[in-house]
Amino acid sequence: MRTYAKPIAAVTGALALASTLTACGGSSAASDAKTVTVYSADGLKGEAGDGWYDKVFKDFEKQTGIKVEYVEGGSGEMVQRALREKSNTQADVIVTLPPFIQQADSKGLLQAYEPKGADQVGGGDKSGDGKWTSVVNNYFGFIHNKKELPAAPRSWEELLDAKYKNKLQYSTPGVAGDGTAVLIKAMHDFGGQEPAMEYLKKLQANNVGPSSSTSKLAPKVDKGELLVANGDVQMNFAQARSMPNLGIWFPAKGTGKPTTFALPYAAGLVDKAPHADNGRKLLDFMLSEQAQREVSAIGGGFPARKDVKPTDANAIELAKLLEGVEIFEPDWSDIDKNLKTYVDAWKSATGS
Repeated sequence: MRTYAKPIAAVTGALALASTLTACGGSSAASDAKTVTVYSADGLKGEAGDGWYDKVFKDFEKQTGIKVEYVEGGSGEMVQRALREKSNTQADVIVTLPPFIQQADSKGLLQAYEPKGADQVGGGDKSGDGKWTSVVNNYFGFIHNKKELPAAPRSWEELLDAKYKNKLQYSTPGVAGDGTAVLIKAMHDFGGQEPAMEYLKKLQANNVGPSSSTSKLAPKVDKGELLVANGDVQMNFAQARSMPNLGIWFPAKGTGKPTTFALPYAAGLVDKAPHADNGRKLLDFMLSEQAQREVSAIGGGFPARKDVKPTDANAIELAKLLEGVEIFEPDWSDIDKNLKTYVDAWKSATGS
């Protein structure tokens, strides 16, 4: 996999599906003209109803009268569900992480629509043909239990220590966006597929096992059931409000610099969406200045719009988290093309 270690302007899910408002498939509400159905990777909706989605959806309904039907799951699972429903489309908008938004596009699940405000989104954070646009920027990361493990591990190699046996877990590549991100970062840091798989094979001795949900790992880390898990900055920062033992960190290879890469929540209008006009309105609303100003203060993430520069306490703390961390840009077209190969290599190496 080719990657480019260059700074970029922009500063992840459960397999089991959960509809937090009303079930969409086959419901009477799904045929109502005043609804819009969103399939999304988890992370932007608060466990206590205090997330960015909660605020945005509430404000959107108040302003437009359109009710949001919300279904969340793993990044890959949301795409697979939409694909299974292609002959009877249920979703209007899909929000997922790279490389799954590219996968959705390549499988013909998206139709072109450039939301208002998309001109303020960086070129690397949206498709060139208007099929998808980032609505919240984010970065891949890891978490540790600050109580049981006050100092975060510095390197990948430290995680091979026996003290992490059955105290370490990462979500499943190919299913969860953040799980796939483990492969992407390891391949970058170790210099290719083969050395990355050699490392992950060794790490398997300490790994608890597969998890289709990244978000469900944080409570285990907070309670001390796990010392270390994968995650992403936005989701874990937001979770830390109710999970005080979570600490965010970024592994390095050996004595090198810690690294990460942008892992934005990218949204697209679903092809043959039953309520396409409502989907367009919601995409416009999510990229509005009002909603973007709330990304850090409420969601713990980074605005997708370059012209929105928050100065709230969360924004300042988030910026500090990335100080001294090298940000590289993955070759998403390569990953989209070869994702199955990489996931199969991981399954073979780890016996998963």
